[in-house]
Amino acid sequence: MAAGKNVERITDAIRTNTGFGWHEHDPALFEGTERFFRQGYLANLVSSWIPALDGVDAKLAAGAKVADVGCGHGASTLLLAESYPMSKITGFDYHDRSVDLARTRAAEAGLAARLSFEVAAAADFPGTEYDLVAVFDALHDMPDPLGAAQHIRQSLKPDGTFLLVEPYARDTVEDNLNPVGRQYYTASTVVCVAHSMTEEPRTALGAQAGETRLTELLHDAGFTRVRRAAETSFNLIIEARP
Repeated sequence: MAAGKNVERITDAIRTNTGFGWHEHDPALFEGTERFFRQGYLANLVSSWIPALDGVDAKLAAGAKVADVGCGHGASTLLLAESYPMSKITGFDYHDRSVDLARTRAAEAGLAARLSFEVAAAADFPGTEYDLVAVFDALHDMPDPLGAAQHIRQSLKPDGTFLLVEPYARDTVEDNLNPVGRQYYTASTVVCVAHSMTEEPRTALGAQAGETRLTELLHDAGFTRVRRAAETSFNLIIEARP
């Protein structure tokens, strides 16, 4: 595991309760994380997740304004741009090296004219009147997921949609003691929670937050309609509306 290359520093951060930032990891972790989740996006995002959202597929096909927040290397962003050529899509990530790589991939794919990437954090990315804001497998890593969700709520059109894709988890520890849950708990300890502890309020939501906790957070952020739109063995797909 790429995180093991920094095991002594991560161990010390956990011991001292100081956290260890995503950007501090070996670049192999960024590549490995994308490879792990990208296959699920390729198999499900356009074929089943987007169609499971109320009216979103039609909006994207007609031309929508979309933000992919915490986009990393841009696997999900590029897929959306390829599948919905009429839409204008922007990927945001606080990690500048990931944004640089995502821009390169967009240019190589011939998508730069309708797809852009910018360095920005989830709690203050620019733009308003988005039809769709998506966060793929990233909200739980954030030090302030509530603040990020509130900003997303404010950035949406009144009839906009927040697509939240999170690692699959049930609501109790005992229900997550299975092969997938054990893998997520392990990664969460050394990567997700470690990053969340780097800044206030250090929520440490973790990869195994579960649907009930995520729904509560979204309601606290101002969303009035929250539902599970789809699921796989590896992901929960949640639709939230203003």
